Amino acid sequence: MELIKILEQAITEKASDIFIVAGLPVTFRKNGVICQINDTKLFPSDTKEIVTAIYENADQRDLEILNRSGDDDFSFAIAGLSRFRVSAYMQRGALSAVIRVITFDLPDFNELGLPEHIIHLGDNGKGMILVTGPAGSGKSTTLACIINQINKTQHKHIITLEDPLEYLHRHNKSIVSQREINVDTENYVTALRAALRQSPDVILLGEMRDYETINIAMTAAETGHLLLSTLHTIGAANTIDRIIDVFPANQQQQIGAQLSMALTAVVSQQLVPTVDGKVTPALEIMTVTPAIRNMIRDNKVHQIDGIIYSSMKDDMISMDGSLLNLYKQGRITKDTALKYSTNPEMLGRKL
Repeated sequence: MELIKILEQAITEKASDIFIVAGLPVTFRKNGVICQINDTKLFPSDTKEIVTAIYENADQRDLEILNRSGDDDFSFAIAGLSRFRVSAYMQRGALSAVIRVITFDLPDFNELGLPEHIIHLGDNGKGMILVTGPAGSGKSTTLACIINQINKTQHKHIITLEDPLEYLHRHNKSIVSQREINVDTENYVTALRAALRQSPDVILLGEMRDYETINIAMTAAETGHLLLSTLHTIGAANTIDRIIDVFPANQQQQIGAQLSMALTAVVSQQLVPTVDGKVTPALEIMTVTPAIRNMIRDNKVHQIDGIIYSSMKDDMISMDGSLLNLYKQGRITKDTALKYSTNPEMLGRKL
């Protein structure tokens, strides 16, 4: 099949991902469900042809990178169509790829089902905002919405460090410098160190992957910058534990104290299927209060879940509370609510 036709069909059918794998027909993921678009299985020669076409459309990217390492991540755009994020890989000796569809237009948070107070988290001039959740849960999209709101309403210098670039932000009231890892800069650590010397107000860090990156990110948040990033964790308490656990045991108390002052909010999200066959975000939101700061500093992180669970405010809601609200609105089924719940037994009683 021709690459452009596959991409056009994916956009028409509102697919989020395209799978190019030998032994299967071209396959889409739509609203979280995987479906084959026809009965024609791809041979290794077919996948090679499609993947080669992808590389040609990505500014003639060198296919040797993939042949040499077996993996390659990058993005490309087709004029008038869309942007695409690609993870190309070798599978049983055949070239394969998973393509994520990214629209040119920045997402509308209302259409996505994101509450307004999440979008306004960027109104905080400093501190650390973390958006967490499993892969494919829409973390990058939520961050893009927050960055877009800052860009439209504030005079700032925003630096984004991403691997690869997903949403493109045009300069509006803010200056937006978007840097792609391995294209514009060597790695996250190098780019983050450099960003601190580039007069930033807001730094978007694609992912906090390791000790060194987290350490510099903490410094950035402490020194008056607004830092936004992601982690593959579910739940605010798990996120805080994950950050602290990255550091050696003899530093963890000090890091807990630093994090208690730097952290502003943690948003954990999952995409859950709705009754009308679409998906909507279920969100746990923790806005850092003085009580939560004390718990992080005093190594009582396990008590945070209790505060979130008992809160009735919009800016402090548990994952199960969010699922319960979606169920009450008739948007998800009882089974879906229980499947994505963090405490199915307790949620079951409320349902």
